[in-house]
Amino acid sequence: MESGECVIEAAGLWRVHGRAGRSGRVGGADGSAGVEAVRGIGFTVRRGEVFALLGADGAGKTSTVELLAGLAPPTGGRVTVLGHDPYAQRRRVRSRIGVLLQEDGLPSGLTAGEAAVMWAGCTSGARPVDEALDLAGLGARRNVRLGRLSGDERRRLALSVALLGRPEVLVLDEPTAGLGPWARRAVVELVHRLRAEGTTVVLTARRLEEAEALAGRLAVMSGGRIVVEGTPSEVRAAYPSRIRFAMPPGWFVGDLPPLGALGVVGHRELPDGSGRVELLTPELQRTLTGLLIWARERAVELEGLDVRTASPEEAFPEPGEGDAAGVRCGTEAG
Repeated sequence: MESGECVIEAAGLWRVHGRAGRSGRVGGADGSAGVEAVRGIGFTVRRGEVFALLGADGAGKTSTVELLAGLAPPTGGRVTVLGHDPYAQRRRVRSRIGVLLQEDGLPSGLTAGEAAVMWAGCTSGARPVDEALDLAGLGARRNVRLGRLSGDERRRLALSVALLGRPEVLVLDEPTAGLGPWARRAVVELVHRLRAEGTTVVLTARRLEEAEALAGRLAVMSGGRIVVEGTPSEVRAAYPSRIRFAMPPGWFVGDLPPLGALGVVGHRELPDGSGRVELLTPELQRTLTGLLIWARERAVELEGLDVRTASPEEAFPEPGEGDAAGVRCGTEAG
């Protein structure tokens, strides 16, 4: 396959947990019940790209990566990994992908080295165990039993196991969740190294800062749908930053400079009874500069000034009606 070619394609992808109707969706005419975890999403990932699915708990991220890993069939739509259906054609895909789930399933009675050796015995063309452990910074902990490893170390061991088969595609479900600062940096550096070597990585994250440290492109999920997709800067731009403060005594919002000229796209008085106001802006520096100049020129204080950068975590929109059902690289998917 040529560099830059799509290695993952999802179109109109649905996944329903529990009972599904004849149509494969919940709430149909047959009155069946179930939970729609993934609702008609579509995306593509090119070779050598790091792509992140970002969202709160319950957004559908894990359900999506399980479909990519071939651990379950989709209720509707289609997904291909390396040109194959990862569930129906799992034998063609399994040896070419590595998977890190939130639960590693490794027996606590084994040492780190024994667990890696056991897994290597089930992996075609496995890299040397010592090499896999070293990739995750665990070479010195080879003889330590899993029950005595820290949470950080056990998570990195699961990652080293996922790398045993020298995967072309690596699927990581929240690889930095719960890790301390050092371990988080180590995982970030490892993902960047793998990308430089040509590995395609799909990962999930709960916070934008985690995703943008790892991925060059990401999709925000909410309610089982993709609501925003693009580079980290494009995603940030889709969510206005927030400025909150109390107007000086005797002054009102109407006394501020024209808010549109400051880049403000929305404002309100906070409903907590504090009398503070909130400004929403996609141009934080421009808005804040104008606001502070106004306050300085009038010798007033903006009490309780609080500034927050754009945060998808605080502003996941409700699923909309216009979400794309899916695309193929360079074309729309029908």
